[in-house]
Amino acid sequence: MLNNVISNIGNFFSSGESVIFFICALLAIGGAIFMISFTRVVHMVLALALTFVSLAGLYVLLEAEFVAFVQILIYAGAISILMIFGIMMTKHQEEEVEPKRPVHHALLALGSIALFGIIFYAIQQSEFTSGQFQANGDNTLEIGKLLFNQYAIPFEIMSVLLTVAFIGAVIVAKREED
Repeated sequence: MLNNVISNIGNFFSSGESVIFFICALLAIGGAIFMISFTRVVHMVLALALTFVSLAGLYVLLEAEFVAFVQILIYAGAISILMIFGIMMTKHQEEEVEPKRPVHHALLALGSIALFGIIFYAIQQSEFTSGQFQANGDNTLEIGKLLFNQYAIPFEIMSVLLTVAFIGAVIVAKREED
């Protein structure tokens, strides 16, 4: 049993792709944990940007280059900057510092380790069928054809909607300032 688990771990880390997957997955999970753990909003946004970039790395591993590029361009770039602008435009009061709860943190760590162990055991005991994915040529070209032919009008409506939402957020922030 233990030899089987150790050999499965050894097989997993035998390829560079698996190591890159493991690193990107750890960074994505770590960024998400930091995002909900930090108390300063700017630090939260930076942790969220780390999660977005790590997810883009996972998309590259899945050979979805266009989705990875959009992930970095839209989420890690535009959304993070938009959140920072929103933080800068609004007023914030100093938050009270939460008292330290060592028992709570210990139980949280124990529960996290137990959940990881259960998931790890379930994955080790599962039998996954292997299949081959046949890519249909250049996926970026196919997405571009669909986006500018079949989905051109919804794409433009979404851009107008986002612009109106941003203008509304600026107006609401200016009203609160007065």
